[in-house]
Amino acid sequence: MLELNLPKYAFKIKESDGKKVIFDRCRKKFVSLTPEEWVRQNMVEFLIQEKGFSEALIGNEVLVKINDMHKRCDTVIYGPKGEPILIVEYKAPHIEITQKTFDQIAMYNFKLKVSFLIVSNGLKHYCCEVDYKNNRYNFLREIPSRDLIYNKIEL
Repeated sequence: MLELNLPKYAFKIKESDGKKVIFDRCRKKFVSLTPEEWVRQNMVEFLIQEKGFSEALIGNEVLVKINDMHKRCDTVIYGPKGEPILIVEYKAPHIEITQKTFDQIAMYNFKLKVSFLIVSNGLKHYCCEVDYKNNRYNFLREIPSRDLIYNKIEL
């Protein structure tokens, strides 16, 4: 698979029915290894291994109901009380991140009301803190650790 702008991690990858699949440690099953899934699995490992998030508090393909439509958030990270605190939206490495991508994650956030958003295509990563008081997004230089996020939100 394509090298990403993330540390290298070891994954369980195998062939199933003539297609490559990768083990998703959060969903506890093998899933089709698409370019977007490759980005997801690498970012989840990064968030766990480098940023200190708990695997038990990460959900992949989380169903969200918005105006009678069922949508799926790529990844949602929950706080210690089970409240959503961060949404991650992925694109395949060859897909440019555009305003449409940010509009998509903002739509999910209308429902979940998290404090942090991440958008990544594996090569470029954008992270912002949602400032509800001033109704804006503050883009961050890097993805914060779990401890920094926990210190910023009300637990």
